[in-house]
Amino acid sequence: MTITFSLMMNYGIHRPLLVLLFAAMLVNAAPATSDNSLLSTVYRPFRPWSGSESRDSKALVQQLQVNMQYHMGPVLTSDIHVYIIWYGAWKTSQKSIIRDFLSSISAPASLPGPSVQQWWSTVQKYTDQTGANISSSITVVGEHEDNGYSHGRELSRLSVQEVIRSALAENLGTLPVNTKGGLYMVLTAEDVMMQDYCRAVCGFHYFTFPSKVGYTLPYTWIGNSGKSCPETCAYPFAVPQFMAASMSPLKSPNNDVGVDGMVSVIGHELAEISSNPLINAWYAGENPSAPREIADLCEGMYGPGAAGGYPGTVAVSQFGASYNMHGVRGRKFLVQWLWNADTNSCAGPL
Repeated sequence: MTITFSLMMNYGIHRPLLVLLFAAMLVNAAPATSDNSLLSTVYRPFRPWSGSESRDSKALVQQLQVNMQYHMGPVLTSDIHVYIIWYGAWKTSQKSIIRDFLSSISAPASLPGPSVQQWWSTVQKYTDQTGANISSSITVVGEHEDNGYSHGRELSRLSVQEVIRSALAENLGTLPVNTKGGLYMVLTAEDVMMQDYCRAVCGFHYFTFPSKVGYTLPYTWIGNSGKSCPETCAYPFAVPQFMAASMSPLKSPNNDVGVDGMVSVIGHELAEISSNPLINAWYAGENPSAPREIADLCEGMYGPGAAGGYPGTVAVSQFGASYNMHGVRGRKFLVQWLWNADTNSCAGPL
């Protein structure tokens, strides 16, 4: 693995996965404080990767080494303009779910709580050197269709940057170059595989190389795991065989296991790319090649009481679907909690 690859932020890169601590431990981990370097208890990230290591994740482990610090790099304080690249074949209904989630972050009218807006307020607590907070405005301003699989159905961490390059208008694509506030989101269909997908990543974020794309642009990739590994990347809407005896999958709120699973990964990556776009801003640990970012620390936690792969107490709709926040147009979503810089604990809207 080269330094280029090791720096890329992987959703769920911390392996082996260890079980989450009890919610009460987290809630009482530390009082609210402005000292963001305070050591606190944290839920260890949980995602049921295939293999024997996942079984070991059922043991309770206490982690007292969380030291969330600011490393003086930029965060996304200006209006965030999202450019989606739909790679592969996508249904209209699937795109609608994802668009509605993104629109819910900065919806013009207050949503019923707990809401996606309230969830994003945890991200907004993070600031840059001037004290400016991360932006509350996230808008999808451009979309590009690549339903011809221009770079094949098997992508790598480098070839995904070529996908972005091909999507730019100057290269006969449709998207503008936006180096100030632009965020490029590559979403791959369920028949597309990515390097390390399902085995070690469900999504990642980084920035493009000028040698590949011509510019340094923050970007993220997330895949639809509906046909490949829903038990891993769409968990808890699907569960692996080794957990089937102790846990039943939750019903997804929008009747699409793969895309509903993607929504939480999209939220994870958005939170981290906003607070650590160039891998030199907010993260825990001293090694930037293996940082613990604000979503990594709370992976697998969706509500109070989360532990041992149990996602926590969440709401259930009249149709039996599980969710923990409301969005626009009556949408419901299940999205993981995030590290709160003020309380030094995982937090989500209740």
